[in-house]
Amino acid sequence: MTWFLLIISGILDVGWAVSVKMASGYSRPGWSVLSLALLAAFIFCLGKSLQTLPLGTAYAVWTGIGAVGSVLVGIVVFREPATAVRLFWLAFTLTGILGLKLSGS
Repeated sequence: MTWFLLIISGILDVGWAVSVKMASGYSRPGWSVLSLALLAAFIFCLGKSLQTLPLGTAYAVWTGIGAVGSVLVGIVVFREPATAVRLFWLAFTLTGILGLKLSGS
């Protein structure tokens, strides 16, 4: 359940990043409210997962999920470039996340 909450927190973080972009500097009320709700939700889930998981591992995995997810959403939704170099570093980040998860933490 702890890892599930951490993964949900990472996914909510991606949603938060998208909502912040869509809020246009918090000038769009609906997106602004959504971003604050997503922020509260991902902090809650992250905090719950930190009750059991080691801080360094949990934070690195959570950050990685947010970073990888945000890059993928940027490429798919916002048509940001999907260059070979970006995809290489995305794969490198995923490898680090999986390594931390499989290291027994």
